[in-house]
Amino acid sequence: MEKQSFELVTGMERYCRVHRLVYEGKGSRFMFFLTLRRNILRICKAHPGITVIHFNDALLATCCLHHKGYEHLKRTVTLHGLDVVFPSEIYRKRVLPKFNRFDLFIAVSRATANRAIALGIDPRKTIVINNGVDEVRGEAIQHSTTSQEVLERYAIPANRHLLVGVGRAVKRKGFSWFIREVVPRLDPRFFVLLIGPFDNRPGFFERILSLVPGKLRERIMLFLGFGSDAAMIRALLNNADFTTSVRHLGRLPSGDKKVILQASEAFIMPNIHINGDMEGFGLVCIEAALAGALVFAADMDGIPDAIQHGKNGFLLPSQDANAWSTMLNEILTDRGKFEGNRQAFREFTAANYSWDKMVRAYYSAFAK
Repeated sequence: MEKQSFELVTGMERYCRVHRLVYEGKGSRFMFFLTLRRNILRICKAHPGITVIHFNDALLATCCLHHKGYEHLKRTVTLHGLDVVFPSEIYRKRVLPKFNRFDLFIAVSRATANRAIALGIDPRKTIVINNGVDEVRGEAIQHSTTSQEVLERYAIPANRHLLVGVGRAVKRKGFSWFIREVVPRLDPRFFVLLIGPFDNRPGFFERILSLVPGKLRERIMLFLGFGSDAAMIRALLNNADFTTSVRHLGRLPSGDKKVILQASEAFIMPNIHINGDMEGFGLVCIEAALAGALVFAADMDGIPDAIQHGKNGFLLPSQDANAWSTMLNEILTDRGKFEGNRQAFREFTAANYSWDKMVRAYYSAFAK
C-alpha cells in the first residue's frame, strides 16, 4: 500500500497539480489523524483550484468520513483488500455502508471490488484499477558472477534448485501451509527460500500478544500487519524434517532479492483463505515475473488480476498440495514444457503492468 501510494502521488504530478498530505514518520501518528480535517481545510483554502480529494486507503477514508467543510469537492477512495474485509462487525455494518457518501471507489482488483460491493459499497461508484510494477527492477543482471556471489553471501546451496517466496509472514500468504503440506511431496533437489520481515525468535511485542485472547489477537495482528504466521514458520524451520530443505533469509536488499529470483527455478505465492483477510492484488507476483522468475500462485482473491494463467505465470488451486507439488516437480522432470516461459512472461508483464499506466487510469477517473 505504501509503494502504491508513493507511485500514485509522484506519478500524478506529471499530469496535474498535486498537494500532498502524507504522514512522513515525523511526530505522532495519532496527531496526524486527529488534525486531518484542519490540514485538509488549510490546504483547500490556500489552493482554491482543488477539485478532488483522494483518500488512498479505507482507514484514511474512515477517519475523514464525518468531516465537514469540503463536501462540495469530489472525494475518492482506493480500496486495497484488507481495509475492506477487516473482521469487525461494527466496521462492516456501521462504517462501510456510509462510504457511499464518497464519489468514487477505486479497487485494486476485481476481487476487492466484489467484496466491497457485497458489503454495501455502491457498484455504480466502483471501478477497478490494477497496481503497477517498477520496470527497471526487471533489468537483466549483466555479470555472470553476480548470482554466484549473492548465493555464496547467504550460504545458499549451489547444487539445489531454488523455490522462492517473498512477503510478510502472515497466514494468508500460506508459507507454513506450503512447508508442511507441499515440501514433503517435492523433488528433494528443491530448496525453498523465504524472503521478507521475519524474526528467528519471538520479539517482545509477539510475546505480549500471545497473552491476548485469540480473536482479539488476530484482529490486532491484521490491523498492524503483524507476522501472524511467524510462530508456525519458526516451529517448522526448527523441525528436523525441514531444516535441510527450507530456510528463511529475513529482509534482503532489493538488488539481492532480484538476483535470487533470477537464479530460482520458480517463485511461489501459495496463498490460503483466511477469514477477515485477503490478498488485494498480488504486487509481489508481477515484481517476480518482471525479475525473470517463473511464477506459480494461488488462484484466489486479487491474485488473478496480477497473474493471468499462461501469460505471465501459472495459477494453481489454493490449498491443493497435490496440484502444487505435481506442477512444481514438472519443472525438473519436463523442462521443455516451461522453456521460453520466463522471457515471455516477463515481456507480457512489462507490456501490461506499469505504474504510469496505473497513474493515467487514476487521472482519467479523476477527470471524469
